[in-house]
Amino acid sequence: MLSLIIIFGVVLDGWGFVFFIFYLKCFKQSIWELYSSLVGGSNATFIGCQLRLNLIEEEGNCNSWLSLHQSTLMLTGYKNVFQRILSLTCRRSYHESISQTLACSTFSSHSKLSALRSSFFSDPSHCNNRSYQLSTHLHLCHCYSFSCSLSHSSRTTGPMDLKEVLKVLEELAPLSLAESWDNVGLLVEPIKCRPIKTILLTNDLTDSVMSEAEAMNCDLIISYHPPLFHPIKCLVSKNWKQRLAIRAITAGIAVFSPHTSWDSVKGGVNDWLVGGVGSGKVSVLSQAFSSAPQSHKLEFTARSQEELNTIMAELKGTNSGVNLQHTAVSSETDGFFISLICPDSGLTPSVQTLLQHATPSQSLSILQVKKRPLPGYGQGRLSVLDEPVTVAAAVQQMKSHLGLNHLRLALGAQQTLESIVSTVAVCAGSGGSVLNGVKADLYITGEMSHHEVLDSVAAGASVILSDHSNSERGFLAVFKKRLAGHLSNSITVALSRADRDPLEVV
Repeated sequence: MLSLIIIFGVVLDGWGFVFFIFYLKCFKQSIWELYSSLVGGSNATFIGCQLRLNLIEEEGNCNSWLSLHQSTLMLTGYKNVFQRILSLTCRRSYHESISQTLACSTFSSHSKLSALRSSFFSDPSHCNNRSYQLSTHLHLCHCYSFSCSLSHSSRTTGPMDLKEVLKVLEELAPLSLAESWDNVGLLVEPIKCRPIKTILLTNDLTDSVMSEAEAMNCDLIISYHPPLFHPIKCLVSKNWKQRLAIRAITAGIAVFSPHTSWDSVKGGVNDWLVGGVGSGKVSVLSQAFSSAPQSHKLEFTARSQEELNTIMAELKGTNSGVNLQHTAVSSETDGFFISLICPDSGLTPSVQTLLQHATPSQSLSILQVKKRPLPGYGQGRLSVLDEPVTVAAAVQQMKSHLGLNHLRLALGAQQTLESIVSTVAVCAGSGGSVLNGVKADLYITGEMSHHEVLDSVAAGASVILSDHSNSERGFLAVFKKRLAGHLSNSITVALSRADRDPLEVV
Protein backbone atom coordinates (compact mmCIF):
# COMPACT_ATOMS: atom_id res chain seq x y z
CA MET A 1 0.00 0.00 0.00
CA LEU A 2 2.77 2.44 0.91
CA SER A 3 4.53 1.76 -2.39
CA LEU A 4 1.37 2.52 -4.34
CA ILE A 5 0.85 5.78 -2.45
CA ILE A 6 4.49 6.83 -2.99
CA ILE A 7 4.23 6.15 -6.73
CA PHE A 8 0.89 7.93 -6.89
CA GLY A 9 2.32 10.84 -4.89
CA VAL A 10 5.32 11.24 -7.19
CA VAL A 11 3.03 11.32 -10.21
CA LEU A 12 0.87 13.99 -8.61
CA ASP A 13 3.90 15.99 -7.49
CA GLY A 14 3.34 18.05 -4.29
CA TRP A 15 0.06 16.24 -3.54
CA GLY A 16 2.18 13.24 -2.56
CA PHE A 17 2.67 14.85 0.84
CA VAL A 18 -1.10 14.82 1.43
CA PHE A 19 -1.32 11.11 0.56
CA PHE A 20 1.69 10.46 2.79
CA ILE A 21 -0.08 12.01 5.80
CA PHE A 22 -3.33 10.27 4.87
CA TYR A 23 -1.52 6.94 4.90
CA LEU A 24 -0.07 7.58 8.35
CA LYS A 25 -3.39 8.57 9.85
CA CYS A 26 -5.54 5.88 8.23
CA PHE A 27 -3.29 2.88 8.51
CA LYS A 28 -1.28 3.93 11.63
CA GLN A 29 1.85 2.29 10.36
CA SER A 30 4.63 2.26 12.95
CA ILE A 31 7.61 4.55 12.57
CA TRP A 32 9.92 1.56 12.28
CA GLU A 33 7.90 0.03 9.44
CA LEU A 34 7.78 3.40 7.69
CA TYR A 35 11.54 3.79 8.13
CA SER A 36 12.19 0.31 6.76
CA SER A 37 9.96 0.92 3.74
CA LEU A 38 11.60 4.24 2.94
CA VAL A 39 15.19 3.16 3.43
CA GLY A 40 14.82 -0.11 1.58
CA GLY A 41 17.98 -1.67 3.00
CA SER A 42 20.37 1.04 1.84
CA ASN A 43 24.06 0.57 2.63
CA ALA A 44 24.80 4.29 2.84
CA THR A 45 27.37 5.46 5.38
CA PHE A 46 26.12 5.37 8.98
CA ILE A 47 25.80 8.88 10.34
CA GLY A 48 23.84 10.11 13.36
CA CYS A 49 21.84 13.20 12.59
CA GLN A 50 18.74 15.21 13.06
CA LEU A 51 17.01 16.16 9.84
CA ARG A 52 14.27 18.70 9.64
CA LEU A 53 12.35 19.57 6.50
CA ASN A 54 10.37 22.79 6.54
CA LEU A 55 7.72 23.21 3.89
CA ILE A 56 6.34 26.67 3.36
CA GLU A 57 3.62 27.28 0.82
CA GLU A 58 3.43 31.01 0.16
CA GLU A 59 0.13 31.11 -1.71
CA GLY A 60 -1.99 29.73 1.09
CA ASN A 61 0.14 31.45 3.76
CA CYS A 62 0.12 28.08 5.47
CA ASN A 63 3.07 26.39 7.17
CA SER A 64 3.44 22.63 7.20
CA TRP A 65 6.51 20.77 8.18
CA LEU A 66 7.81 17.31 8.57
CA SER A 67 10.16 16.97 11.51
CA LEU A 68 12.42 13.96 11.75
CA HIS A 69 14.16 13.85 15.13
CA GLN A 70 14.30 12.59 18.73
CA SER A 71 13.20 8.94 18.34
CA THR A 72 16.11 6.55 18.78
CA LEU A 73 16.73 4.47 15.65
CA MET A 74 19.78 3.42 13.67
CA LEU A 75 19.74 5.66 10.63
CA THR A 76 21.86 3.95 7.98
CA GLY A 77 20.26 5.14 4.78
CA TYR A 78 19.53 8.79 5.48
CA LYS A 79 20.63 9.93 2.03
CA ASN A 80 17.97 7.76 0.39
CA VAL A 81 15.44 8.77 3.04
CA PHE A 82 16.12 12.41 2.23
CA GLN A 83 15.73 11.84 -1.50
CA ARG A 84 12.58 9.76 -1.16
CA ILE A 85 10.87 12.17 1.21
CA LEU A 86 11.76 14.97 -1.16
CA SER A 87 10.01 13.06 -3.93
CA LEU A 88 6.89 13.01 -1.75
CA THR A 89 6.94 16.58 -0.52
CA CYS A 90 8.51 18.73 -3.22
CA ARG A 91 7.91 19.74 -6.77
CA ARG A 92 9.84 17.53 -9.16
CA SER A 93 12.23 20.34 -10.21
CA TYR A 94 13.29 20.73 -6.56
CA HIS A 95 13.80 17.00 -6.17
CA GLU A 96 16.03 16.85 -9.24
CA SER A 97 18.04 19.88 -8.12
CA ILE A 98 18.79 18.54 -4.65
CA SER A 99 19.28 14.97 -5.84
CA GLN A 100 22.06 16.16 -8.14
CA THR A 101 23.77 17.80 -5.18
CA LEU A 102 23.28 14.72 -3.02
CA ALA A 103 24.86 12.52 -5.65
CA CYS A 104 28.09 14.50 -5.41
CA SER A 105 28.46 14.30 -1.65
CA THR A 106 28.70 11.73 1.12
CA PHE A 107 27.33 14.28 3.61
CA SER A 108 29.88 13.45 6.25
CA SER A 109 29.67 16.89 7.83
CA HIS A 110 27.31 19.74 8.60
CA SER A 111 29.17 21.99 6.16
CA LYS A 112 28.28 19.78 3.19
CA LEU A 113 24.58 20.01 3.89
CA SER A 114 24.97 23.74 4.36
CA ALA A 115 26.56 23.82 0.91
CA LEU A 116 23.51 21.96 -0.42
CA ARG A 117 21.27 24.56 1.14
CA SER A 118 23.25 27.42 -0.41
CA SER A 119 23.30 25.84 -3.85
CA PHE A 120 19.59 25.09 -3.67
CA PHE A 121 18.54 28.66 -2.93
CA SER A 122 21.04 30.24 -5.31
CA ASP A 123 18.62 29.56 -8.17
CA PRO A 124 15.85 32.21 -8.17
CA SER A 125 13.58 29.82 -10.06
CA HIS A 126 13.18 27.88 -6.83
CA CYS A 127 11.45 30.77 -5.13
CA ASN A 128 8.27 31.73 -6.97
CA ASN A 129 4.77 32.17 -5.61
CA ARG A 130 3.53 28.87 -7.04
CA SER A 131 6.20 26.69 -5.55
CA TYR A 132 7.32 25.29 -2.26
CA GLN A 133 10.43 26.53 -0.47
CA LEU A 134 12.43 23.86 1.23
CA SER A 135 14.85 24.57 4.05
CA THR A 136 17.04 21.89 5.50
CA HIS A 137 18.99 21.75 8.69
CA LEU A 138 21.30 18.94 9.77
CA HIS A 139 22.83 18.56 13.21
CA LEU A 140 25.48 15.94 13.81
CA CYS A 141 24.94 14.60 17.29
CA HIS A 142 26.02 11.87 19.69
CA CYS A 143 22.74 9.99 19.45
CA TYR A 144 21.24 8.54 16.31
CA SER A 145 17.67 9.59 15.86
CA PHE A 146 14.84 9.39 13.43
CA SER A 147 11.22 10.13 14.15
CA CYS A 148 8.27 11.53 12.29
CA SER A 149 5.83 14.08 13.69
CA LEU A 150 3.56 16.82 12.44
CA SER A 151 3.31 20.34 13.81
CA HIS A 152 2.54 23.91 12.79
CA SER A 153 5.96 25.24 13.86
CA SER A 154 9.57 24.07 13.71
CA ARG A 155 10.41 25.75 17.03
CA THR A 156 10.22 24.17 20.45
CA THR A 157 7.63 25.30 22.98
CA GLY A 158 9.41 24.55 26.24
CA PRO A 159 11.20 27.12 28.42
CA MET A 160 14.83 28.09 27.79
CA ASP A 161 17.30 29.23 30.40
CA LEU A 162 19.95 31.92 29.96
CA LYS A 163 22.70 29.46 29.04
CA GLU A 164 20.59 28.01 26.23
CA VAL A 165 19.83 31.46 24.81
CA LEU A 166 23.49 32.45 25.02
CA LYS A 167 24.37 29.30 23.11
CA VAL A 168 21.97 30.33 20.33
CA LEU A 169 23.50 33.82 20.22
CA GLU A 170 26.97 32.30 19.96
CA GLU A 171 25.86 30.10 17.06
CA LEU A 172 24.38 33.09 15.21
CA ALA A 173 27.47 35.26 15.72
CA PRO A 174 30.51 33.73 17.50
CA LEU A 175 32.04 36.18 19.97
CA SER A 176 35.47 35.17 18.66
CA LEU A 177 34.69 37.36 15.62
CA ALA A 178 34.74 40.50 17.76
CA GLU A 179 37.71 42.84 17.66
CA SER A 180 40.38 42.31 20.33
CA TRP A 181 39.70 45.73 21.90
CA ASP A 182 35.96 45.09 22.23
CA ASN A 183 34.01 44.05 25.32
CA VAL A 184 31.40 41.55 24.20
CA GLY A 185 29.33 38.71 25.63
CA LEU A 186 27.39 38.44 28.88
CA LEU A 187 28.10 41.67 30.77
CA VAL A 188 25.51 41.41 33.56
CA GLU A 189 24.32 38.10 34.99
CA PRO A 190 21.38 37.91 37.42
CA ILE A 191 22.02 36.46 40.87
CA LYS A 192 19.08 34.08 40.52
CA CYS A 193 18.57 32.19 37.28
CA ARG A 194 15.10 32.20 35.76
CA PRO A 195 13.59 31.05 32.47
CA ILE A 196 13.95 33.55 29.63
CA LYS A 197 10.51 34.75 28.56
CA THR A 198 11.14 38.24 27.16
CA ILE A 199 14.17 39.59 25.28
CA LEU A 200 14.60 43.28 24.45
CA LEU A 201 16.82 44.35 21.53
CA THR A 202 18.38 47.80 21.63
CA ASN A 203 21.28 49.57 19.96
CA ASP A 204 22.24 51.42 23.15
CA LEU A 205 21.29 50.71 26.74
CA THR A 206 20.20 54.02 28.26
CA ASP A 207 18.12 54.97 31.31
CA SER A 208 14.96 55.17 29.19
CA VAL A 209 15.62 51.76 27.61
CA MET A 210 16.24 50.24 31.06
CA SER A 211 12.94 51.69 32.29
CA GLU A 212 11.26 50.15 29.28
CA ALA A 213 12.85 46.78 30.08
CA GLU A 214 11.76 46.96 33.73
CA ALA A 215 8.18 47.85 32.77
CA MET A 216 7.87 44.83 30.47
CA ASN A 217 9.47 42.42 32.99
CA CYS A 218 12.30 41.73 30.57
CA ASP A 219 14.64 38.84 31.32
CA LEU A 220 17.45 39.62 28.86
CA ILE A 221 18.59 42.83 27.19
CA ILE A 222 20.69 42.44 24.05
CA SER A 223 22.43 45.77 23.65
CA TYR A 224 24.43 46.06 20.43
CA HIS A 225 26.83 48.54 22.06
CA PRO A 226 28.34 47.30 25.34
CA PRO A 227 27.10 49.51 28.20
CA LEU A 228 30.14 48.42 30.19
CA PHE A 229 33.29 48.93 28.16
CA HIS A 230 36.15 50.19 30.33
CA PRO A 231 37.38 48.32 33.43
CA ILE A 232 35.37 49.06 36.57
CA LYS A 233 37.05 49.68 39.94
CA CYS A 234 33.83 50.36 41.79
CA LEU A 235 30.07 50.06 41.20
CA VAL A 236 28.27 53.26 42.20
CA SER A 237 25.00 54.92 41.19
CA LYS A 238 26.53 58.30 40.37
CA ASN A 239 28.05 56.84 37.19
CA TRP A 240 25.18 56.38 34.72
CA LYS A 241 26.53 53.24 33.09
CA GLN A 242 27.30 51.59 36.41
CA ARG A 243 23.83 52.62 37.58
CA LEU A 244 22.36 50.69 34.65
CA ALA A 245 24.26 47.58 35.74
CA ILE A 246 22.97 47.98 39.30
CA ARG A 247 19.38 48.36 38.03
CA ALA A 248 19.77 45.28 35.83
CA ILE A 249 21.05 43.17 38.75
CA THR A 250 18.28 44.45 41.03
CA ALA A 251 15.60 43.63 38.45
CA GLY A 252 17.14 40.24 37.62
CA ILE A 253 17.80 41.24 34.01
CA ALA A 254 20.77 39.82 32.11
CA VAL A 255 22.65 42.10 29.70
CA PHE A 256 24.45 40.77 26.62
CA SER A 257 26.40 42.72 24.00
CA PRO A 258 27.55 41.35 20.60
CA HIS A 259 28.95 44.61 19.10
CA THR A 260 31.72 43.95 16.55
CA SER A 261 30.90 40.23 16.31
CA TRP A 262 27.68 41.32 14.57
CA ASP A 263 29.72 43.64 12.34
CA SER A 264 32.06 40.85 11.30
CA VAL A 265 29.70 37.92 10.87
CA LYS A 266 28.50 36.98 7.40
CA GLY A 267 25.00 38.38 6.95
CA GLY A 268 25.54 40.80 9.83
CA VAL A 269 25.35 44.57 10.26
CA ASN A 270 27.78 45.49 7.46
CA ASP A 271 26.19 43.14 4.92
CA TRP A 272 22.80 44.64 5.81
CA LEU A 273 24.19 48.18 5.46
CA VAL A 274 25.83 47.68 2.06
CA GLY A 275 22.64 46.07 0.78
CA GLY A 276 20.89 49.42 1.07
CA VAL A 277 22.48 50.68 -2.14
CA GLY A 278 21.54 47.58 -4.13
CA SER A 279 22.86 44.15 -4.94
CA GLY A 280 26.44 43.59 -6.01
CA LYS A 281 29.58 41.53 -5.63
CA VAL A 282 30.50 42.02 -1.97
CA SER A 283 33.91 41.51 -0.38
CA VAL A 284 35.33 42.15 3.10
CA LEU A 285 37.56 45.15 3.79
CA SER A 286 39.29 43.84 6.93
CA GLN A 287 39.48 40.05 6.82
CA ALA A 288 38.61 37.98 9.92
CA PHE A 289 40.72 34.94 10.76
CA SER A 290 40.20 31.68 12.58
CA SER A 291 39.98 31.92 16.36
CA ALA A 292 42.21 28.86 16.78
CA PRO A 293 45.16 29.42 19.15
CA GLN A 294 48.27 30.94 17.61
CA SER A 295 50.85 28.35 16.61
CA HIS A 296 54.49 28.47 15.57
CA LYS A 297 56.76 26.49 13.25
CA LEU A 298 60.18 25.56 14.61
CA GLU A 299 62.72 24.40 12.03
CA PHE A 300 66.03 22.82 13.01
CA THR A 301 68.44 20.01 12.14
CA ALA A 302 69.66 16.89 13.97
CA ARG A 303 72.84 14.94 13.14
CA SER A 304 71.43 11.44 13.56
CA GLN A 305 68.29 9.39 14.18
CA GLU A 306 69.44 8.85 17.74
CA GLU A 307 69.75 12.59 18.40
CA LEU A 308 66.35 13.19 16.77
CA ASN A 309 64.70 10.57 18.98
CA THR A 310 66.30 12.08 22.08
CA ILE A 311 65.19 15.62 21.18
CA MET A 312 61.60 14.57 20.41
CA ALA A 313 61.37 12.63 23.68
CA GLU A 314 62.54 15.70 25.62
CA LEU A 315 60.13 17.98 23.74
CA LYS A 316 57.19 15.71 24.58
CA GLY A 317 58.32 15.58 28.20
CA THR A 318 58.49 19.36 28.59
CA ASN A 319 55.19 19.90 26.74
CA SER A 320 52.92 17.57 28.67
CA GLY A 321 49.39 17.74 27.28
CA VAL A 322 50.46 19.88 24.30
CA ASN A 323 49.97 18.52 20.80
CA LEU A 324 53.25 18.69 18.86
CA GLN A 325 53.28 17.83 15.17
CA HIS A 326 56.53 17.30 13.33
CA THR A 327 57.98 16.08 10.05
CA ALA A 328 61.55 14.93 9.50
CA VAL A 329 63.41 14.72 6.19
CA SER A 330 66.71 12.86 6.10
CA SER A 331 69.78 13.90 4.16
CA GLU A 332 72.98 11.95 3.58
CA THR A 333 75.16 14.98 4.32
CA ASP A 334 73.17 17.12 6.79
CA GLY A 335 71.40 14.50 8.89
CA PHE A 336 67.74 15.30 9.53
CA PHE A 337 65.77 18.48 8.82
CA ILE A 338 62.84 18.79 11.25
CA SER A 339 59.79 21.02 11.02
CA LEU A 340 57.83 21.19 14.29
CA ILE A 341 54.42 22.85 14.80
CA CYS A 342 53.61 23.83 18.38
CA PRO A 343 50.91 26.05 19.94
CA ASP A 344 51.75 29.37 21.51
CA SER A 345 51.70 27.84 24.99
CA GLY A 346 54.39 25.35 24.00
CA LEU A 347 56.76 27.79 22.31
CA THR A 348 58.93 28.77 25.29
CA PRO A 349 59.57 25.25 26.68
CA SER A 350 60.21 23.91 23.17
CA VAL A 351 62.81 26.58 22.40
CA GLN A 352 64.49 26.09 25.76
CA THR A 353 64.75 22.35 25.09
CA LEU A 354 66.24 22.83 21.61
CA LEU A 355 68.80 25.36 22.86
CA GLN A 356 70.28 22.66 25.10
CA HIS A 357 71.44 20.72 22.00
CA ALA A 358 74.30 22.03 19.88
CA THR A 359 73.07 21.20 16.37
CA PRO A 360 69.43 22.32 16.81
CA SER A 361 70.45 25.52 18.62
CA GLN A 362 72.71 26.56 15.73
CA SER A 363 70.11 25.86 13.04
CA LEU A 364 66.91 26.90 14.85
CA SER A 365 64.47 29.24 13.12
CA ILE A 366 61.06 30.29 14.47
CA LEU A 367 58.14 31.22 12.22
CA GLN A 368 54.64 32.30 13.18
CA VAL A 369 51.94 30.24 11.44
CA LYS A 370 49.29 32.40 9.81
CA LYS A 371 45.73 31.81 10.96
CA ARG A 372 43.19 30.56 8.44
CA PRO A 373 41.09 33.38 6.91
CA LEU A 374 37.30 33.17 7.21
CA PRO A 375 35.83 34.09 3.79
CA GLY A 376 32.95 36.55 4.07
CA TYR A 377 33.74 37.48 7.69
CA GLY A 378 35.42 40.66 8.88
CA GLN A 379 34.97 44.40 9.30
CA GLY A 380 33.59 46.62 6.54
CA ARG A 381 32.30 45.69 3.10
CA LEU A 382 33.05 46.69 -0.50
CA SER A 383 30.36 46.19 -3.11
CA VAL A 384 30.74 46.34 -6.88
CA LEU A 385 27.16 47.18 -7.79
CA ASP A 386 25.27 45.07 -10.30
CA GLU A 387 23.50 48.23 -11.43
CA PRO A 388 25.47 51.48 -10.90
CA VAL A 389 23.48 54.43 -9.54
CA THR A 390 23.96 58.17 -9.27
CA VAL A 391 25.07 59.79 -6.02
CA ALA A 392 21.61 61.32 -5.68
CA ALA A 393 19.93 57.92 -6.12
CA ALA A 394 22.29 56.34 -3.57
CA VAL A 395 21.35 59.02 -1.03
CA GLN A 396 17.62 58.38 -1.50
CA GLN A 397 18.08 54.61 -1.29
CA MET A 398 20.04 54.91 1.95
CA LYS A 399 17.43 57.23 3.47
CA SER A 400 14.81 54.60 2.79
CA HIS A 401 17.02 51.75 4.00
CA LEU A 402 17.92 53.50 7.26
CA GLY A 403 14.49 55.04 7.81
CA LEU A 404 15.89 58.58 7.95
CA ASN A 405 14.70 61.89 6.55
CA HIS A 406 18.17 63.41 6.40
CA LEU A 407 21.73 62.30 5.71
CA ARG A 408 24.97 64.25 5.52
CA LEU A 409 26.77 64.18 2.17
CA ALA A 410 30.25 65.25 1.13
CA LEU A 411 30.80 65.11 -2.62
CA GLY A 412 34.15 63.79 -3.78
CA ALA A 413 36.52 66.01 -5.75
CA GLN A 414 35.14 66.66 -9.25
CA GLN A 415 31.91 64.81 -8.35
CA THR A 416 28.28 65.95 -8.63
CA LEU A 417 24.93 64.50 -7.55
CA GLU A 418 24.65 62.97 -11.02
CA SER A 419 28.05 61.26 -10.86
CA ILE A 420 27.88 57.50 -11.28
CA VAL A 421 28.55 55.22 -8.29
CA SER A 422 29.81 51.77 -9.26
CA THR A 423 31.64 50.81 -6.07
CA VAL A 424 30.50 51.36 -2.49
CA ALA A 425 32.52 50.86 0.71
CA VAL A 426 30.68 50.73 4.04
CA CYS A 427 31.47 50.36 7.72
CA ALA A 428 28.78 50.55 10.38
CA GLY A 429 29.37 52.96 13.26
CA SER A 430 32.60 54.93 13.13
CA GLY A 431 34.24 53.77 9.91
CA GLY A 432 37.05 56.20 9.28
CA SER A 433 39.89 53.80 10.08
CA VAL A 434 38.36 50.87 8.16
CA LEU A 435 37.51 52.94 5.07
CA ASN A 436 40.81 54.81 5.00
CA GLY A 437 42.53 54.32 1.63
CA VAL A 438 39.82 52.06 0.17
CA LYS A 439 39.25 52.65 -3.55
CA ALA A 440 35.52 53.29 -3.97
CA ASP A 441 33.19 55.88 -5.50
CA LEU A 442 31.16 56.21 -2.30
CA TYR A 443 31.78 55.71 1.42
CA ILE A 444 28.85 55.03 3.77
CA THR A 445 29.30 55.03 7.54
CA GLY A 446 27.83 56.52 10.70
CA GLU A 447 30.52 59.03 11.48
CA MET A 448 33.97 60.17 10.42
CA SER A 449 36.19 62.92 11.76
CA HIS A 450 36.41 66.23 9.92
CA HIS A 451 39.87 65.46 8.58
CA GLU A 452 38.93 61.90 7.56
CA VAL A 453 36.12 63.34 5.44
CA LEU A 454 38.52 65.85 3.87
CA ASP A 455 40.98 63.08 3.02
CA SER A 456 38.25 60.96 1.45
CA VAL A 457 36.87 63.83 -0.63
CA ALA A 458 40.36 64.74 -1.86
CA ALA A 459 40.80 61.12 -3.00
CA GLY A 460 37.64 61.44 -5.11
CA ALA A 461 35.23 59.45 -2.90
CA SER A 462 31.88 60.90 -1.88
CA VAL A 463 30.87 60.34 1.74
CA ILE A 464 27.45 59.65 3.30
CA LEU A 465 27.19 59.99 7.09
CA SER A 466 24.08 58.92 8.99
CA ASP A 467 25.30 59.49 12.58
CA HIS A 468 26.77 56.58 14.47
CA SER A 469 23.92 54.40 15.70
CA ASN A 470 21.66 55.17 12.71
CA SER A 471 24.00 53.05 10.59
CA GLU A 472 23.42 50.07 12.90
CA ARG A 473 19.94 50.26 14.44
CA GLY A 474 18.01 49.02 11.41
CA PHE A 475 19.73 45.64 11.62
CA LEU A 476 17.94 44.92 14.90
CA ALA A 477 14.69 44.23 13.03
CA VAL A 478 16.54 41.73 10.84
CA PHE A 479 18.13 40.04 13.83
CA LYS A 480 14.83 39.93 15.70
CA LYS A 481 13.35 37.57 13.10
CA ARG A 482 16.58 35.58 12.90
CA LEU A 483 16.78 35.10 16.67
CA ALA A 484 13.08 34.32 17.13
CA GLY A 485 13.41 31.52 14.60
CA HIS A 486 15.98 29.79 16.83
CA LEU A 487 14.21 30.20 20.16
CA SER A 488 11.24 28.62 21.86
CA ASN A 489 7.77 29.81 20.85
CA SER A 490 7.24 30.86 24.44
CA ILE A 491 9.93 33.58 24.21
CA THR A 492 8.98 37.10 23.09
CA VAL A 493 11.65 39.09 21.24
CA ALA A 494 10.90 42.83 21.15
CA LEU A 495 12.55 45.92 19.69
CA SER A 496 13.08 48.85 22.02
CA ARG A 497 10.85 51.84 21.36
CA ALA A 498 12.93 54.11 23.57
CA ASP A 499 16.20 53.48 21.73
CA ARG A 500 17.30 56.26 19.38
CA ASP A 501 20.40 58.14 18.25
CA PRO A 502 21.22 60.96 20.69
CA LEU A 503 21.71 63.42 17.81
CA GLU A 504 18.82 65.00 15.92
CA VAL A 505 18.67 67.46 13.02
CA VAL A 506 16.88 70.61 14.26
